[in-house]
Amino acid sequence: MSLHASPGRVRRDASASPALAASAPSGTSDGSDAAAQSRAKRTAMPTLAGWGRLAVAGRETTTESFSADTRGAVLSRGLGRSYGDSSLPAAPDDKVVCSRLANRILAFDPETGAIHAEAGLSLAELNRIFIPRGFFSPVTPGTKFVTVGGMVASDVHGKNHHVAGCFGAHVTQLRLRLADDALITCSPTEHADLFYATIGGMGLTGHILDVQFKLTTIASPWVHMESQRVANIDEFLAALSEAAPRWPMTMGWIDCLSQGSALGRGILMAGRWAEADQAPRNPPSMPLEKRMPIELPNWALNTATASAFNSAYYWSHFAHKKTTLVGPEPFFYPLDAVTEWNKAYGPRGFTQYQCVIPRAAGARGVRDFMVLLTKLGGASPLCVIKDCGPQGLGMLSFPLEGTSIAVDMAISADLQRIIDHLNAFVIETGGRIYLTKDRFTRPDHFRAMEPRLDSFFHVRKRWDPHGRLRSAQSVRLFGDRP
Repeated sequence: MSLHASPGRVRRDASASPALAASAPSGTSDGSDAAAQSRAKRTAMPTLAGWGRLAVAGRETTTESFSADTRGAVLSRGLGRSYGDSSLPAAPDDKVVCSRLANRILAFDPETGAIHAEAGLSLAELNRIFIPRGFFSPVTPGTKFVTVGGMVASDVHGKNHHVAGCFGAHVTQLRLRLADDALITCSPTEHADLFYATIGGMGLTGHILDVQFKLTTIASPWVHMESQRVANIDEFLAALSEAAPRWPMTMGWIDCLSQGSALGRGILMAGRWAEADQAPRNPPSMPLEKRMPIELPNWALNTATASAFNSAYYWSHFAHKKTTLVGPEPFFYPLDAVTEWNKAYGPRGFTQYQCVIPRAAGARGVRDFMVLLTKLGGASPLCVIKDCGPQGLGMLSFPLEGTSIAVDMAISADLQRIIDHLNAFVIETGGRIYLTKDRFTRPDHFRAMEPRLDSFFHVRKRWDPHGRLRSAQSVRLFGDRP
C-alpha cells in the first residue's frame, strides 16, 4: 500500500525534491546607502545556526531562501537540530539544500513494517501517523524534531541501543544524489561501501533523497516506565547494568555538579511498550505545546542556579522507586515539551559534549570522567547517561559498547580548555565523541579517537574525488577546503 504523510500536499519526484537553499552573504560593501540597507536587512533575517545557536565562526549572518534546484549544493540540512556546525556551510557562498519540504511517505507495508520515505519526513510526523497504527521507529533520539535523512546522517541512537543498535542497523536502502549530481541507490549489498559511509557520515558522501527502513510493532501507545533515585555514579552504573537485561529502554539523568559521595547522583528511567491488556483503552493525550517565552540573559544559568535546579529535581523523586504508565512524548522527548528551549542558555549559545567511555575502561573510567567533569566546571542541569551496545557498521557511527555521557555547556571563554581536557581523557580510555553534537573538538583529538577515519576518507574520495561536499565541521575537523 502507499501511504502519504499529508493528503493534498503537492507531490514531486524526489530527484527534484523541494529544497531550501542556504547561502551566506558575500559580505562585500561599497559604502553606499544601498549596501548599508542590505546589511541591515540581512541582520534582521534569521541566522542559520545549529541547535546550540552558534553560526559559522567568522561569517556574517547566514540566511535562508527557497529554491527547487538541489544541484550544485555542497551539503543537505534537515530541521537543524544538530548542536554544532555539521549542517552549516563552510563558506559564505556555499549552497546548502534543506529537505524539509521533501517529506512524502512513498510506500508502506503493514505486514512487515517496511517503509519508504523521503529524507525530509520528520520523526514527529512519522509518530503522528504510525503510533495509532501500532508502529514506531526502531530507534529514536531524544527529540522528535529530526528528519529521516538526518537520522541516517547522524546514525542516531536512543534508549534502546543496548538491544537495537543505531538507526542505521534498520535501514535497508538509500537513494543519494552524489557530488557530481548523479543519482544512485545503495544498500548493504549494492555499493555497500557508500551505504556504510553514508550511515553516520554527516552528509559528506551525498545528499540523502529517500530512505527505506523497517518500523517496529508496538502493542499499545503507552510505555510502562520504572524510575528510581540513585545516590551516586557507582550505584548508577550498577543499576544500569542490572536494568539492561530486563528493560529494552534505559537512560538516566545525572547531577554533574555534585561532588564527593553524591558524585553522579541522579534518576534512572527504564521502560518498555505496554501490552494491550496493561494499557488504558484510550491513547495518551498529546501534551500542550509550550514555547520558551523569552531569551534568558546569559547570567541566568550559572553554577548556583544549576545546582539549585539539580537538587530540586533530584529530591522531587520522593519515592526511591516507582512505576507508572506514560505516553511516548514524556518518555522519549521530555525536552520537546518546550519548543525553543535552547533560549534558556541566552544569546551566548551552548554546546553539548557527548562521549562514550568503553566498557573496557570499567566503572572506574566513568567515575574518573565524572570527577574530571565536575572539577573542570561549565556543566548545566542537562546531563544524560546511557548504556551502549556493540559498535555499529556505519563507518563513523558514534556508539561503541560502554557508557555514553552527554552534558550541555554554555559557551564561555573557558569552554575550549574544558573540551580539550575532556577529549584527552576520552582518548586515553579508547572512547570517542559524537559528531552530531560537536563544535569544539580539535582535528588531532578526533583523529586520535577515531581509527576508522582513513577508511571513511578512502570511500569518500572514491565517490567525491574533487571534495565538493563539505560542511563547516568537515573543514574544521577533516581539513576540507573552505
